[in-house]
Amino acid sequence: MATLSELLHSRTALGDAEVEWLHLLVGDWQLIADLSFADLVLWVRPATRTTGRDGTAGTDGTAGPWEAVAHVRPTTGHLVFVDDQVGRTADGEHVGPLLDEAAAEQRILRVRQVEVPSDTGHQSVREEYIPVVREGSVVAIITRHTNLWTTRTPSRLEITYLATADALCRMVSAGEFPHSTAPTGLRRGAPRVGDGVIRLDIDGIVTYASPNAVSALHRLGHLGEVVGASLAQLVTDNLRESYPVDEGLPLVVTGRQPWRTELAGAGTTVSMRAIPLTEAGQRFGALVLLRDVGELRRRERELMTKEATIREIHHRVKNNLQSVAALLRLQARRVPEGEARTALEEAERRVGTIAMVHDQLSQGIDESVDFDAIVKRGVQAIVDVSSNGAPITTSLEGSFGRLRPEDATALAMIVSELVQNAIEHGLGDSGGRIRVLVERLSDERGRPMLVVSVEDDGTGIDPERPPGSGLGTQIVQSLVADLQGRIAWEPASPRGTRTRFTASLRPLP
Repeated sequence: MATLSELLHSRTALGDAEVEWLHLLVGDWQLIADLSFADLVLWVRPATRTTGRDGTAGTDGTAGPWEAVAHVRPTTGHLVFVDDQVGRTADGEHVGPLLDEAAAEQRILRVRQVEVPSDTGHQSVREEYIPVVREGSVVAIITRHTNLWTTRTPSRLEITYLATADALCRMVSAGEFPHSTAPTGLRRGAPRVGDGVIRLDIDGIVTYASPNAVSALHRLGHLGEVVGASLAQLVTDNLRESYPVDEGLPLVVTGRQPWRTELAGAGTTVSMRAIPLTEAGQRFGALVLLRDVGELRRRERELMTKEATIREIHHRVKNNLQSVAALLRLQARRVPEGEARTALEEAERRVGTIAMVHDQLSQGIDESVDFDAIVKRGVQAIVDVSSNGAPITTSLEGSFGRLRPEDATALAMIVSELVQNAIEHGLGDSGGRIRVLVERLSDERGRPMLVVSVEDDGTGIDPERPPGSGLGTQIVQSLVADLQGRIAWEPASPRGTRTRFTASLRPLP
């Protein structure tokens, strides 16, 4: 199914500004649906599509039948439509003329009652047609569908919710909602209607507070009456000097600006959002949503602590490995030239390779590592140490991508050993070129795998020293087997050696 943006751009002649306005509306209209206890459907008037002589598509400026491009259901009451209404057209229905009338007159139309099919037969539904206005022009229509499933006397909560929803609908029809300047914070825990609702008058006095809102304020430390009190004074009286205060708090508790904030106190945290209510551009009150997010923030802090601990562990492991490598280097300097010194130097290099993986892991909080950065650093370090001044160029073709730490450590050791062997036994003192070619595929079971080749343009395979006879190649073969892969050595074209291996990877978390 196409996204809202794709539907609006492909089916209508709306400009970018109008499309963005509808995105803002749809991003916030769950609020209206919950306050209304009703389904909302967004209708647009598609432009008739044309095809030019050159085959290009366009619009001829005329409008087709109204089409539903978005639908939201209430989380506070009985829904009307079980099936999603996106894609439904109003052609030939009673809905079409009413949509036209609401758009032409730019006013809210209220239809007393209609019968809508349901799973159990038919249900009585009240329909309303609300023009979506931006800068004086109608860009869409919202239909509000309320299930008249009961005739009982509504509670004060329901009356307040419905009155607030009506005020927001009037703001939509006047082009005063949504608020384009409202922040869209990325932190989890944004308050919703079911979490707690407070109505303020123009002076910031609480005229209504839902039971959940009262409970949230009680958890902040306020045990007195809420209705009739100034929300700003109530919050100020319960502030703790030890807790930081957000600069946006005064804007929220007075309801003067569409803003969000969080208030910490008494061992909990309350997220607050203010939505000014206006009529003809004049503010007459505000809606404030509250949510107790103390437990959510506590878990986030625990997670951040664990992530910091993991980074610190990787950092310390890296430091310890570097210390081991330094000790091996010092020991190698005390050993005369020969096999013993060579063995210590190779051990130092291998420990340093593992340290690079932990260094990369300590840079972030993901349970994976960017292996391309490790390969580039590792290959360059080996060339700098082992080339003895010979001109050697290296290249990485393809991408390893992100890998699990277990796979990254083994692959770093494999590539390091293969590059070292290519320099030592292939290029020698004459120099040359080393290429690392990577292809990321999926095996027959759909699991990720790598096909890696390390090529050099050196002297080629020595028949008197076949692959697998040295300690380095034995290490490589063992690590490749651990990765459920295979490895082979073969002559490269026009000269040199190609080492090709496969490796099965663990899925990323």
